[in-house]
Amino acid sequence: MTNPSSESPRRIGEFELIAKYFAPLTEGSPGALGLTDDAAYLRVPAGHELVATVDALVEGVHFLRDDLPATIGAKALRVNLSDLAAKGAVPLGYLLALSLPAWVDESWVAQFAAGLSDDQLRFAIPLLGGDTTTTPGPLVISITALGHLAAGKAVHRSGARAGDIVFVTGSVGDAGAGLDLLRGNQLAAPEESRAALVARYRLPEPRLDPGQPIAQVATAALDVSDGLIADLNHIAQTSRVRIVVNAAQIPLSPAFIAVYGDDLAARVKAATSGDDYEIAFTAPASARGAIALIAAETGIPVTEIGRVEAGEGIALLDSRGNVVPVTHPGWQHF
Repeated sequence: MTNPSSESPRRIGEFELIAKYFAPLTEGSPGALGLTDDAAYLRVPAGHELVATVDALVEGVHFLRDDLPATIGAKALRVNLSDLAAKGAVPLGYLLALSLPAWVDESWVAQFAAGLSDDQLRFAIPLLGGDTTTTPGPLVISITALGHLAAGKAVHRSGARAGDIVFVTGSVGDAGAGLDLLRGNQLAAPEESRAALVARYRLPEPRLDPGQPIAQVATAALDVSDGLIADLNHIAQTSRVRIVVNAAQIPLSPAFIAVYGDDLAARVKAATSGDDYEIAFTAPASARGAIALIAAETGIPVTEIGRVEAGEGIALLDSRGNVVPVTHPGWQHF
């Protein structure tokens, strides 16, 4: 772990840094040319189309300075893989842009690259290229991930229709609870639960395994990054429908329940916390059996949490069917 100090950290040249720590991450991708050129060259399988997504992570917003560099690198890659998962895309490669402040030294870069390397092996995705700069501001990491899927099979936010059912993978609220703990909020919780929640914040799990089969039955999908209610509202707005979510059906993990309980207030908190990186999607009622099979085969729970109706907007309902006021549906940068 590297922390800022009064001593000047060792700085190496840009091209030495690239050659030593990032060029090895291109192994297996001839089109990256070992990061010796200005661009990478890709081939998409016949009958497939390219999927591109980009996310920037900013120190103090998406991660904390004293987080382990390896986990910061892994999270930066995983949040982008989560977008590919929500589209049912197969990862192809990624581009990395780093804006490094003066406190980042070579040891930090080495650990950061090691975190990327481990996840590249796990998720079978190589580095293709990128850029490095210095900055007087906070550390910024931007990754553009590329994937591919069969032409014409993309799942958009605009496909939800009245009569569809709303689903979400895994559990929600864990990452927000983990961030609360890291910020020093004195929450009573067993150490095992605290560790699990912090891990969900630092190392999200992109749902690539269920993502591809879900895309075969979903009418609309996205990953939950800003909060379940906020993100489902994106589908509602784009599809021009009303989405109704039943608070009692929102899936909570045992670790979350150990900290916040499972009453209505806890469920509202879970539904409005960000950084979960689960897949929220809509599908016809006739797809329930196929979705249950996907959950069984991948080992990732998929929970039915609501429905799509004619109308507009989103509503969270309590156990009596009353609308629950939600003043802050999720994270907003502006």
